[in-house]
Amino acid sequence: MDSNILYIIIGVIGLAVGIFAGKVIFAKNTTRQVEDAEQKSAKILTEAQLSAENLKKERLLEAKEKFVQLRAEHDKEILERNRKLGEMENRIKQKEQSLNQKLENLDRQAKENETIKENLNRQIEVVNVKRTELEKHQEEHIRRLEKIAALSAEEAKAQLIESLKNEAQTQALAIQQEIIDEAKQKANKEARKIIIQSIQRTAAEQAIENSITVFNLESDEIKGQIIGREGRNIRAIEAATGVDLIVDDTPEAIVLSSFDPLRREIARLSLQRLVTDGRIHPARIEEIVEKTRRQIEEQVMEIGERTVIELGIHGLHKELVRIVGKMRFRSSYGQNLLMHSREVANLCAIMASELGLNVKLAKRAGLLHDIGKVPDEETELSHALLGMKLAEKYGENPAVINAIGAHHDEVEMQFVIAPIVQACDAISGARPGARREIMQQYLQRIKDLENLAMAYQGVEKAYAIQAGRELRVIVEADKVTDSDSSKLSFEIAQKIQTEMTYPGQIKVTVIREKRTVNLAR
Repeated sequence: MDSNILYIIIGVIGLAVGIFAGKVIFAKNTTRQVEDAEQKSAKILTEAQLSAENLKKERLLEAKEKFVQLRAEHDKEILERNRKLGEMENRIKQKEQSLNQKLENLDRQAKENETIKENLNRQIEVVNVKRTELEKHQEEHIRRLEKIAALSAEEAKAQLIESLKNEAQTQALAIQQEIIDEAKQKANKEARKIIIQSIQRTAAEQAIENSITVFNLESDEIKGQIIGREGRNIRAIEAATGVDLIVDDTPEAIVLSSFDPLRREIARLSLQRLVTDGRIHPARIEEIVEKTRRQIEEQVMEIGERTVIELGIHGLHKELVRIVGKMRFRSSYGQNLLMHSREVANLCAIMASELGLNVKLAKRAGLLHDIGKVPDEETELSHALLGMKLAEKYGENPAVINAIGAHHDEVEMQFVIAPIVQACDAISGARPGARREIMQQYLQRIKDLENLAMAYQGVEKAYAIQAGRELRVIVEADKVTDSDSSKLSFEIAQKIQTEMTYPGQIKVTVIREKRTVNLAR
């Protein structure tokens, strides 16, 4: 028992000695580490101070270099400014010298003008004195003439004026006719040359548009599907497209009737899609028609862009490009409007080139001259005035605007290209086969020509021949003299020119015939 306690005491003492020894060793190690850390920190601090000194020196050097560079640039700028100021001073000195010289010249001219004015005043005084003397002599001469002729001066003057007036009127009419004939011969010769060259250099297709389109079918069985139960399908198609569908005994064909070619094209494409798809009912019809209408709008824009690119016209407003594309689906007197406008544009370009004018401007005006025929909304304005407003709205050149509005003489022509557009429009429309004229309008034009001639005194009969290209007027020989017939022909031609609208030209022929008949028995 005692030995165990002893062992325990010895163990405790050994443990305490070990702990003490461990603490002593740990304290020594800690002291050494602290000394090492202090040495390292001193070394790092020294290195940091050296690095900072070096960095400070580098920054100072860079700042000095930058300062030197900025100073050099500043000196250079000051030198440049001084040079410019010197040039400006030299220019100002030159201007001052020039102004001084001009002032001296003006002073000299003013002195000369004063001298000239004094001379003129003296001459005017001399002329006034002489005029007074001349008036006195003239009055004395008139009194002597009145005594000799037994007429007052006013009566003699009136008789002389009347005789001179009649004689001058006759001579003036003859001279006027000669001048007009000579000018027409020269102008017609030159104009004919330019027009023939323009027409020969322009080859345009002539196509007559109709008011119907024939839609061909593979078999007559499809007609029943298109008509639908109790006609609901055909009514839906007509309501959606605005086109009349005529289903008759014509084999394998349906007639689409409408005066609007754009609607007929939408109806034709929609029918083609419906027949190909096979599903024909009102809901499907409305869907297909709407889709086709959008496709046609895209096609209109594409046609307009392709047209302006082919004609070499640039900078045209997108809305005008769309209107040009819509012309493809419009017709005028049966003539396709886009083909007509393209032809007029090419003719205008050729004529402008022959006359030395702006070719691009003339071509632009020729293409746009009929844009008023394809309005988005109905209007009471004529197509020329509406086209002029559209061109003005979308920022076109004033010459183009005036040419559009004046190509039917509804506004005054202010630019040279306006009569060129008018002439080219007439050439394109007057070609054989280019247009289909309505019979009633043709008859009315013939009747108006004859009535216009019959309104003149002394006209016995009037006949419009050669499809309205010539007007023959027969006058009474007892009432109309030979000189009066020439005057009558001229007046009728002028009245037709100012009051009527017609393609090409109209020849007026006045016939005066006197017959003496006797019978031998």
